[in-house]
Amino acid sequence: MQSTPTPQLAPSRRDLLAGLGLAAAAPLLLGVTAGSVSRNRPADQPVPVGRTVLLRGAALVLTMDPALGSGPLGSVENADVLMRNGTIAAVGTALQTPPGAWVVDASGKLVMPGFVDTHNHLWQAVIRGGCTDGNLFGWFQRCADPQRGRLTPAALHSFVRLAALDAVQSGVTTLVDWVDIFAYDLIESYVRALAGTGVRFTYAMFPPKPDAALVTKVKKDLVDPVPLGSFQIATHAARALQDLNRAHWEAAQDLGVMLNSHVLERPEQRADDPIGVLTDIGALGPRLLINHAIHLTDDEIAAVADHDARAAHCPLSNMRLASGVMRLPEFRRRGVKVGLGLDGGTNDTSDFHALMKTAIGLQRARTTDAGVFPQVHDVLRMATLGGAEALGIADRVGSLTPGKRADLVVIDPAALNFAPRFDWVGQIVFNGRPENIDSVFVDGRALKFGGRLVDIDTNRVVREAEAAATRLRAAG
Repeated sequence: MQSTPTPQLAPSRRDLLAGLGLAAAAPLLLGVTAGSVSRNRPADQPVPVGRTVLLRGAALVLTMDPALGSGPLGSVENADVLMRNGTIAAVGTALQTPPGAWVVDASGKLVMPGFVDTHNHLWQAVIRGGCTDGNLFGWFQRCADPQRGRLTPAALHSFVRLAALDAVQSGVTTLVDWVDIFAYDLIESYVRALAGTGVRFTYAMFPPKPDAALVTKVKKDLVDPVPLGSFQIATHAARALQDLNRAHWEAAQDLGVMLNSHVLERPEQRADDPIGVLTDIGALGPRLLINHAIHLTDDEIAAVADHDARAAHCPLSNMRLASGVMRLPEFRRRGVKVGLGLDGGTNDTSDFHALMKTAIGLQRARTTDAGVFPQVHDVLRMATLGGAEALGIADRVGSLTPGKRADLVVIDPAALNFAPRFDWVGQIVFNGRPENIDSVFVDGRALKFGGRLVDIDTNRVVREAEAAATRLRAAG
């Protein structure tokens, strides 16, 4: 799901908020006590910051690295995971406890890499559940466009924070946010909200016109100072916008970042010829991420594969908007790198378990074949390492390979919706829900622990978002 542009507004003249990068880099957690803790910490017990963390005795670890364990998911039973200085230091049985390490009892639990959300529009939390009888274009007209035009920096901050924290508590450790909001003070508020959550993020900025100065300023002054932030250039590939698409691609090349484009979400967009445009401007290649990619021809899928372009699949949004079903098996046969995307306001939730289940179910419904791609192990890989590959960051995240950043989740299967054990791998996809995510670590820091977000007053986050939404409705 994409958004139509908002009117260009003059950049704010106020100074950048002091210490944006320093604030994001500062410890988000309290306490420094080493030792052993259980997952059920008392409400007043702080979560240690400790740069060395040992998850002890997990019943099952899915590393996503076959070299570390068995099968395509690199499964290891009864294993420990050691995180040191924000990286995965080791995975194995009976690891030695380093001096001063924070030891977390993970017995009976599952550990795997965090989810990689390759496509989102977090600000659209303001219109969750809205315009449910509309397709993409009706949803734009009646929901997205009116609300986007009323946004203020404070309201935007509350919506982005709400949606980003929802993603984190659901197990998302990396997300890509495609944003076509142009006023500088709004952009500044957006990035601050993302940085404050501790999630690893990419800000994909759609410039409404060729404006290298604004793009460079946003990247260098707002995103680059955030240790977990990165940047992309976003575009809408279409013949009518070919000159702008070319300018966007040139800006992406100049900055050394990926180009991120919506492509053929609806059959009516066939006339835009987005794959032809991206080919003509020279963007079709490994530094291109295309979103949705539902209505591609065989030749277009072949071209995407031949040039190693990457794709984001958003099955829940595509289903909700009656946009169609991406031809995942064809992409798979051609070897295209595909990740999963939540896609903002027309997902209505940040439930990656539901996203994985839907990615499987839609293909089975389309083909009436239970053996069609993706299977459970395929979709788990797409949700983690596959997403990292699509974003070109698989050398850093997506698996629990020693040396990569320590982005992982701990899943508690001891729940009414999950138990009893039969096939835990299948149950992660078909039974799992966000409440089963016991803990979330990003760069070795606990953002969720013992079933709760760390140092976050969720009631206040919700109240602020509700108040902001009320004000926007009143302004309309």
